[in-house]
Amino acid sequence: MRNSLRSHGGLVSHLSILIIATFSTHLLRQVFAIPRTCNLFQGSWVSDNSSKSNNIPLVYDSSQCPFINPLFDCAKHGRPDRGYLRYRWQPSACNLPKFDGKVFLEKLRGKTIVIVGDSISFNQQESLTCLLHAAVGPNSKITTGTMGPYNSNYVTFQEYGVTIAEFYTRFLAQITTEKIGRVLKLHLINDYGNVWKDADVLIFNTGFWWDVNGNQKGWDFIQDGENNPIVRDMDRTLAFRKALTTWAKWVDSGVLNFAKTKVFYQGFYPDHYRPSEWGRPELKDCAKETEPMSGSTYPAGPPPRLSIVEQVLSSIKSPVQFLNVTTLSQLRKDGHPGRYSDAGNGFVDCTHWCLAGIPDTWSSIIFAYLTLDENMA
Repeated sequence: MRNSLRSHGGLVSHLSILIIATFSTHLLRQVFAIPRTCNLFQGSWVSDNSSKSNNIPLVYDSSQCPFINPLFDCAKHGRPDRGYLRYRWQPSACNLPKFDGKVFLEKLRGKTIVIVGDSISFNQQESLTCLLHAAVGPNSKITTGTMGPYNSNYVTFQEYGVTIAEFYTRFLAQITTEKIGRVLKLHLINDYGNVWKDADVLIFNTGFWWDVNGNQKGWDFIQDGENNPIVRDMDRTLAFRKALTTWAKWVDSGVLNFAKTKVFYQGFYPDHYRPSEWGRPELKDCAKETEPMSGSTYPAGPPPRLSIVEQVLSSIKSPVQFLNVTTLSQLRKDGHPGRYSDAGNGFVDCTHWCLAGIPDTWSSIIFAYLTLDENMA
């Protein structure tokens, strides 16, 4: 990626320099005290009054972060309640370390993190960049931009040489434009794979767009295998499995250098458009929700396709870390923008997430894995 990032976005050559971080893994384990056997994804949301201002934990002030998409800036668009910021994720058997931006930047000095997925991945990128921006302060030198022909943007914290880039792709598989229209090729990895492979950290996701119909779905035809016919449509769950399997084969193909690159797959992001799932059938959507669910399980259970993700990931021979944030996110029916974004036309957004908000917990989990990984030093 470094060569591609240098030519498509003007990033300077310091991204190609590997500098050993000053924080040892042993020291980090002493500081954060996370047992290797701890499951960070099993737990519950608890009220947190630490570091408080009006009983709201200070993660970062969304009004001071220049990277937040207006779709996610709930405070700016008038969300009256702030209680959704008053909870922290508490794993059952250990503690999730608080995100420390300077430790993160020092540990990943000179490295590039690439987040691959749809607009929920924008949520993730903007959470990371806001947390890091709050850590380094407003006077730190930060550059932003887009990368050439790629549907991507990046933020570089120049003092540390750390770049956070997001590649927008709905399906991970390739879409080609042919005479008949746009063809989703389930057997081909997205062309951006040639750029992704040079990153130091890769975080993948796909999910939401597999159920979208009509002109918005992003393709006109679908094909499974070069020698198979191009068809109008097919079972979407089967298509999802086949595309994810194509990605898994790409991961195992030898194109990635796992001595350098850490690979994550980030769960299945839930939406909250069906209140009967959490026992509120009288509601239409998430718009009136202001508190998380109690306990550690979601009444409707996991999304059906989560099992496909687990099955495909279990088939991969290469080291891929599953960030299973699905359940902890399901429990946060209160964390969406609802009506408080710039979507307009009375649209209620129960898919994306407010920033600050739940994606900051996803970032804390990524922080825990990356800062405790010996290979990242």
